[in-house]
Amino acid sequence: MEQQTLKITGVLSDPTRFSIYQYVGRQHRDVTVQEIADTFKIHANVARLHLTKLEDVNMLVSDTKKTGKGGRPSRFYRLSDEVVSLQFPYRDYQRLSEIAIETLSSLGEAGEEALIKTGDRFGYESAKAFVQSLNQDPSEMVTAEKVKFIEKIALNQGLNPEIHYNEEQKEILFRIYNCTFKEVAPTSTGICHMHHALINGIFRYFFDEVVLKEQTNMFQKNELACTYTTVALNQ
Repeated sequence: MEQQTLKITGVLSDPTRFSIYQYVGRQHRDVTVQEIADTFKIHANVARLHLTKLEDVNMLVSDTKKTGKGGRPSRFYRLSDEVVSLQFPYRDYQRLSEIAIETLSSLGEAGEEALIKTGDRFGYESAKAFVQSLNQDPSEMVTAEKVKFIEKIALNQGLNPEIHYNEEQKEILFRIYNCTFKEVAPTSTGICHMHHALINGIFRYFFDEVVLKEQTNMFQKNELACTYTTVALNQ
């Protein structure tokens, strides 16, 4: 585990390579060598080298696809599903979370209610801490500014977010392509409910009254993201 950590830190020590990794994570789709070359204004061979090194440490995965334009198939890259953990020494927080969640789940409705309340509180407090660290006040923000802050908080939590505000309908569409708990969520509905509550808590900090309705769940078949819309938005 420590050897893998050293490999990852070595790969990410290059600023361009780290920026490429961040870029791929923000796209929510596959990218090509040529796209990376064009975006970062580097030669295609250099772009291919950076992508290969990221793939070597399982931060990216790739496959070949036909583009429909004829010629040889192109190689497409995307984020790996593998979670990268940079810790010295290695600490198994995933196992700890599984134990905690299983314990709470064994308590039935009371346990799930505790998960939801805790998630909402942590979401609210994380939003509050972030905004206060920048000496900002939500009461002085217009809705568009609040939406931008929500996006930044979700980015900081590694959720790969996408957010849109429909000013005419006073509705927010919020989509995440990554789940903080994706290793344990598929086997525990309590985790999904807690994460939903956490996101709701973030929104609640910015809007006095808000209810998020789940439209899609990334753990359902053929879904790539969890999608939420605001049912009530009090500005």
